[in-house]
Amino acid sequence: MLVLLSIFMTLPVILLANGDHSDWKAFVISASAVLSIALVGLFLSRNQNGMLKQKQMFLLTVGSWVLISGLASLPLLLSDLDLSMTDAVFESVSGVTSTGSTVLTGLDDMPGDILVWRSIIQWIGGIGIIGMAVAILPFLRVGGMRLFATESSDWSEKALPRTITLGRGLIASYVGLTTLCILAYWLAGMNLFDAFNHGLTTVSTGGYSTSDASMGKFDSDLLLLIATLFMALGALPFFLYVRMLNGQYQALWRDEQVQAFFKILIGVSLALTIHGVWSQQNDVWGSFVASIFNVTSIVTTTGFASEDYTVWGPLAVAVFFFLTFVGGCSGSTSGGMKVFRFQLSFIMLREQITRLLHPRAVLSRRYNRRLISDDIIASSIAFSFMFFVTFAFIALALAGLGLDLTTSLTGAATAVANVGPGLGEIIGPAGNFQALPDAAKWVLCVGMLLGRLELLSVLVLLTADFWRK
Repeated sequence: MLVLLSIFMTLPVILLANGDHSDWKAFVISASAVLSIALVGLFLSRNQNGMLKQKQMFLLTVGSWVLISGLASLPLLLSDLDLSMTDAVFESVSGVTSTGSTVLTGLDDMPGDILVWRSIIQWIGGIGIIGMAVAILPFLRVGGMRLFATESSDWSEKALPRTITLGRGLIASYVGLTTLCILAYWLAGMNLFDAFNHGLTTVSTGGYSTSDASMGKFDSDLLLLIATLFMALGALPFFLYVRMLNGQYQALWRDEQVQAFFKILIGVSLALTIHGVWSQQNDVWGSFVASIFNVTSIVTTTGFASEDYTVWGPLAVAVFFFLTFVGGCSGSTSGGMKVFRFQLSFIMLREQITRLLHPRAVLSRRYNRRLISDDIIASSIAFSFMFFVTFAFIALALAGLGLDLTTSLTGAATAVANVGPGLGEIIGPAGNFQALPDAAKWVLCVGMLLGRLELLSVLVLLTADFWRK
């Protein structure tokens, strides 16, 4: 992974060979340092067989995300931006976890190599998130992800060929969607530089932009609709794309999680459109485009903004706050709690109501035409509990550092759900995280990593039993 990271660090300079690459030394030094660490690691582990046990997988998953997030900050730290270590690490963690929160201003005039690097680390994070959700978390039985266990979750030698085939399909789907998104942006009027950067950060549902105004810079309904489409595609289960590539063309549309995801997007967008037309006298088309774009951006945890939606009124602000927790589908690049956990909760609620009316009823739980085990339900409930406990602790920590209630609550929510912008004057869609104290930024970094690693995989490492032989 570090070898690949060092290669990616050279791309901003190569891609802008005839353009703006004022920080080329920072990238060369960073790539050399990362490659050196990688080579030392390869040398020390040259005699290992490569087969990992469950405890090693937990350690590798958490350790790799922390290490890559830290090392990805080197080009930012060594650049001419004169960033502090706190700001460089915050920007890097936000990028690698595809959160999209930023401490940088003046993006419109920023060197192109820095902008490209920000987009690249979000794109890297996106494919890492997919691989973790499809192959690792089901194997580790984290947060109910066993429900989506595939052959890739079997780490035995027998399953290795199938795992490689799935991996190739995931990469092909990810690269293919990214390429289509870049082309769509370019054909719709973006210049190639903006199209490239926004293509990477749209499909990865990361939300980094080349402008302080985010997508509001372009003032184009067509571009907003293209962004909406590809944000939604990035938030769908990528293993279903692989099944479609293998001829199972109905797999995506028959999936209950995908159906619920689009119902949420369309239902909430139509409700906000009606609210905008009724209360603010907006035109129907403009209100619909703004609603579906911003709703999709928040639900998919991308974090793009076309305008300051906090001025839409208290109802809209409340809606966007609760949408922060939803997230996209399992096996996608998006964060949040994921749609399937809300569906499992509804199944359990319906079962409990039925048992109150019919105590002796024999009930079976089914999801996507498959039986749901008690293990999956218990794991999902544990994750949901820890999600809100973590959210509460981070919000209290931010409030203890002197931040106002709105900033504390929404900052904690956007960090744990990996959304990006919060609410309020400071970290809202029209602001950024630069004004926060350094201690608050470190707290948010912890929140972003916890959210991306599905909480429980980190908490396991904090138990004494994990370290016992």
